[in-house]
Amino acid sequence: MPWLIHTDGSALPNPGRMGLGAVWTAPDGTRHTLSQVAPGTGCNNEAEVRALMAALQALKLQGADDLRLHCDNSIVVEQVGTSTAKPIARLAALFDEARALFHAFDQATLVWIPQHRNAEADALARAALGMAAPRVVKTGKKRR
Repeated sequence: MPWLIHTDGSALPNPGRMGLGAVWTAPDGTRHTLSQVAPGTGCNNEAEVRALMAALQALKLQGADDLRLHCDNSIVVEQVGTSTAKPIARLAALFDEARALFHAFDQATLVWIPQHRNAEADALARAALGMAAPRVVKTGKKRR
């Protein structure tokens, strides 16, 4: 059974300070969270890949070997999860490092998910920067 991981990153402003967030569940059901500020400054895409890398490093230390990673950033999923992605020059070295970490596991899958399915990792990334989670305002008519 795979470890289930959600990662997210935030930059404030964009570019600016970077907050990293991740939540994962081990095969035995144990949940772990990560919420930290990355050193330096960077853009949102850099924060997203750094969050993925921080989670991968923590999972390696925990002895994980079969991962199912979820990320709401399509650029990160494309750059790390596929070998056909056109390199982004400014972040190429960082993506190379992330790919190496990703491929260090026996089995790892990286899947894009919509933002609304990544709320906990987003909240952890924002909390690292001292930001509250965004409020969700529902509009529309009530069903009768």
